Amino acid sequence: MPNSLIESTPFEAFFNYASMGIVVLNDRMIIQSANPFALGLFEYSIEEIVGKPIAVLIPQHYHHKDTGNRDKYIHQPKNRPMVVGMDLFAIKKDGTVFPVELSMGNYKNNDELNEIVFISDISVRKNAEREVEKLHNKLEEIVGQRTIELTNAMQQLEFSKEELSRSLIKEKELSELKSKFVSIASHEFRTPLSTILSSTYLIEKYPESEDQPKRAKHLERIVSSVDMLTEILNDFLSVDKIEEGKVQIRTTDFNIREVLNSIIKEIKIILKKRQVIHYHHKGQTEVTLDPSLLKHIVMNLVSNASKFTPETGLIEITTVCANRKIILSVKDTGMGISREDQKHLMERFFRGGNACDIQGTGLGLHIVSKYAELMNGRVECRSELEQGTEFIITFNSK
Repeated sequence: MPNSLIESTPFEAFFNYASMGIVVLNDRMIIQSANPFALGLFEYSIEEIVGKPIAVLIPQHYHHKDTGNRDKYIHQPKNRPMVVGMDLFAIKKDGTVFPVELSMGNYKNNDELNEIVFISDISVRKNAEREVEKLHNKLEEIVGQRTIELTNAMQQLEFSKEELSRSLIKEKELSELKSKFVSIASHEFRTPLSTILSSTYLIEKYPESEDQPKRAKHLERIVSSVDMLTEILNDFLSVDKIEEGKVQIRTTDFNIREVLNSIIKEIKIILKKRQVIHYHHKGQTEVTLDPSLLKHIVMNLVSNASKFTPETGLIEITTVCANRKIILSVKDTGMGISREDQKHLMERFFRGGNACDIQGTGLGLHIVSKYAELMNGRVECRSELEQGTEFIITFNSK
């Protein structure tokens, strides 16, 4: 073996049969010797490699790094264990680049500094690490996907739970609504039906022509009772349509003063005998609303005002069109509404504490608020006990 480093038999055996590459360098980083394992690793013969700079075993793009490390080592030589955590590469005779780990040691021979480099091919380990990394990334991807699926499932479960909760609340409200309906219907229907029955019976008692005024009086009571029943049924039907979202908005341009005057003519027949309506309008007259829903609102408000206002009471209706708003006001001089009751006025079936003896379903104002809402409006109540009540509805004009 040219330039043999070790002649002592035990150390020569170690050098020749070591299962890692061993390369011996002089202080100029020229290869002095290499063991058989190193020669097989790099695919060189001993004659091809001895006397060559160590750079022949290093890939081209690592040369500048190696030069800096070499100069540093020459000035500060020391033994260094296996370099871990750095990606180091070597190159075979045929140009194949492969990953390596290195350990270095040094000694002096005849005052000349020599370095021994131990080289291990870690291609198998690096391939295994890459496979492990691929598997790790794949597992992370699977875990991430499963996490997303689990999160979605939890959100869906929470949504289903909320939906179920809302359904239960809705079912409870529906049950309460039905109970209230039965209770109120049985109470409100009883009075007009009793009136119709008794008046029909009494009419039979007045067969003579001179009894016509008495018959007319009872016929009037029958008509009034039928109107009352119709009003109650209309309220229930309106609430049903609102709850099911079946109320259709049909906006159109119309003259609000003309429409209100027409509605007031119809309303007068439901007023108490000496009650009076005064109507005032301010501003432009052309508006864009649903005239049918507006009529329902006015009829409900005036009907309420009439019920709670004395026989000689005044009901004032005002409409104002200004600043892209349409304002409807219905004001009475009746018994008024307490502050506490005003908080619940728009609730279904709510009736004020001072209204128990007055006919009604407690649905009118609920319907008014819903119809106003459908036309982008809001309802406001101003009232004091024994000082009358004013309902103000403000519609935002388009």
